[in-house]
Amino acid sequence: MAYREHMLHAALALGIIATALAAIALVLAVETYRAQRSALAAPRTQAPRALPVLPRSVDDDGSPAALGPAAFVINPTKVADVARLEEMARTTSRELGLPDPLLFLTTAEEPGRAQAAEAISRGASVVVAAGGDGTVREVARSLVRTGIPMGLIPSGTGNLLARNLDLPLDTVTSLVQTALSGRDMAMDAAWLRLVPPPAERRDPDPGDEADASDGSDAETGPDPEPTPAQPSEHLFLVMAGTGFDAATMADTDEGLKRRIGWVAYFLRAVRHLGARRTRLAMKVGHGSWRTYRVRTLLFANCGRLPAGIVLLPDAEIDDGYLDIAAVDTRGWLFGWVSLFWRVMLQGLGWRREMPYDAASIDFLRGRTATVALDQPEPVQVDGDVVGEAVELHVRIEESGLVVRVRR
Repeated sequence: MAYREHMLHAALALGIIATALAAIALVLAVETYRAQRSALAAPRTQAPRALPVLPRSVDDDGSPAALGPAAFVINPTKVADVARLEEMARTTSRELGLPDPLLFLTTAEEPGRAQAAEAISRGASVVVAAGGDGTVREVARSLVRTGIPMGLIPSGTGNLLARNLDLPLDTVTSLVQTALSGRDMAMDAAWLRLVPPPAERRDPDPGDEADASDGSDAETGPDPEPTPAQPSEHLFLVMAGTGFDAATMADTDEGLKRRIGWVAYFLRAVRHLGARRTRLAMKVGHGSWRTYRVRTLLFANCGRLPAGIVLLPDAEIDDGYLDIAAVDTRGWLFGWVSLFWRVMLQGLGWRREMPYDAASIDFLRGRTATVALDQPEPVQVDGDVVGEAVELHVRIEESGLVVRVRR
C-alpha cells in the first residue's frame, strides 16, 4: 500500500510539474503572439524617425550613380493591410531619394520567386519580402548569389529569420525603414535535397544526380566551391528537420495558425509526444556513418526559436557551417520535461550533462550531411512540410545571400 501511495504521489508531482511547464510555455507563446500582432497593428499616424542617407555607387565619370528602385514582394494572405504597406513603401522611398518602388503581389501559383526575378530584371536595388517564412524563402531563392540585398517585412506565424537577424519588430514603419536604409549583411544559405519513398519518385532531371553531400566537415578539408541549386533542392534560411518537429507541422491546420499564430504548433505537438522515435544513419562531411534513434533531427543555419528559446547555442548565421542537433527523450512525459529544462538552461549558458538525464541533444557541425532513414518520414524546411523522405542531403552555401539589417 505504501508503495502504491508513493507512486501516486510521484505521478501527481510529475503532473503538476508538467502542467506548470505547459502553462509557462503557453504564456510565453501568447505574449510573443500579442507582440507580433501589435507590431502589425501600429497606427498609421506614427511619425517616422530621421532617415540616413544611402551610399550611392559611382559611375565611370566619377559622378554618383542613381540607385534603382526598391521592390516589394507582398503576400496578400499574410499582410493585414496591403494598401498601407504600399503607401509606406512609396513614402519612405521618396524620403530616401529613391524612385517609386516596384510593387508585386504573390499568388498561389507564383508565391514569390518569379516576382523577385522580375524585380531583379528591372534593376531593383533591394527586394523586400513581405509575408511569412514561405514568402521569404521564395524571394531569397531568386536572390541567392546575386549580391542584391533582401529586406524583410515579416507577417507570418514564426518569423524566425527576422528574429535571428534582430530586426526591429516593434512597428511596420521601423521594418520598412530598415529594409530601405539598413546595413547589408552576408548570411549563409542552406539547401536540402530529399529522396522520396520509391512509390513517389519521378524520373529525375539531369541535375538531380549531382551529389549535394560532397564537401567538407567542420574540421578537415577545403572550403567547398559554391554549387548551383538543383531543381529538387529546397532552400532554408533558419532550420530544416525530420521527426517530431516535421510531424507536428504537418498536423497543424493553416486556419488555426492564422487565428492564434505559432501557438497552434504547441497545441498540436501534444499529439506527437508519444510517437515512435526516428531511426536513422547520418554522415557529416567526410566523417563516418553513425546510427541514431531520435525524437527529432534538426539542421540549423541559426538557433533562436520563438519566445527567446535558444535550441542550438553555437549556431551562427554567417559562419559557413550547418549546426545539427539530434534530439532524443526517454520516459515519455518525464523525458520531455527534462528536454524543456535542458533547452532553457543552455540558453542561459549551462551546457553540462546531467546525471540520469532523460533527454539528450547531440550537437554536430559540418558543411554537408547525408541521412538515411529507416522508413519514410515527413521533412520540413523553415516550418513548411515539403514531403516525405527516406534520404536527406543537406549542404551550406557560405555567404550565399545578402540581407538588410538594422544599422
